[in-house]
Amino acid sequence: MSMAINLYLQLKPSPLKLAPRARPRVFYSAAVTKNDDVAINGTSRPAQLQRDLMPRHVAVIMDGNRRWSRMKGLPVGSGYEAGARAFRRVVELCGEWGIKVLTVFAFSSDNWLRPKVETDFLMALFERGLRDELKRFVRENIRVSLIGDSTKLPKQLQLLLADAVETTQNNSGLHLIIAANYSGKNDLVQACQRIALEVKDGHIEPEDVNELSIERELETNCTDYPNPDLLIRTSGELRLSNFLLWQLAYTELYFSESLWPDFGEEEFLEALCSFQQRQRRYGRNT
Repeated sequence: MSMAINLYLQLKPSPLKLAPRARPRVFYSAAVTKNDDVAINGTSRPAQLQRDLMPRHVAVIMDGNRRWSRMKGLPVGSGYEAGARAFRRVVELCGEWGIKVLTVFAFSSDNWLRPKVETDFLMALFERGLRDELKRFVRENIRVSLIGDSTKLPKQLQLLLADAVETTQNNSGLHLIIAANYSGKNDLVQACQRIALEVKDGHIEPEDVNELSIERELETNCTDYPNPDLLIRTSGELRLSNFLLWQLAYTELYFSESLWPDFGEEEFLEALCSFQQRQRRYGRNT
């Protein structure tokens, strides 16, 4: 694997530079500039954010790593490494600003269709990053959970993930949920299969199956807040890509033009300000 990863890091993108696609913003966001007095000091919530309107659960589709590399003329692996740094910063901000749950789409089950050299690199980067961050998770009281089919991940990564989950299971700070080899469709399928077995074995009747019984079988039952209040997707793409399909039914959606490696404090603050301007009706008229 190491030889493949080294080759991947050395691969140069096509000489054709891809310009950012011009897309209209889907939701209005409060403008945040470097000149704004955001009062971020590493220990307090920015003045623009109202405590009682903070989302409890934020989900993120971290998109645009490869495009970031191509646009900068860098080796393609550099985008994923820059994306890992952006991930660490968002984890820090969630802890500082009082968000209770952060779910990140680290690797989709559909991503196995990418070249093997790329998936090998991603798995190695995932393992190295988790190994480096575990002590910080413990120190900062962060709890780690995993959703997705971990059996298809490299064995060493499986062991490391299991250790991270076990080591942090009693932490009471930010709950970090890592979706790895995850599929929203498969999440629903396996929930239905478990319920079908309960019916077959006579433990419940078909008419007893309801939304609550399905939610209990979804992988996000690991948290007290399984349904995200806010979904952020970067890189200007306007789709869910098989992520948390049931759980996002009433989630506020925010699409950022920033590529994931460029997503930092200002971009995250802008997304949260946009969220706090929304009126969440859940189907009600008022």
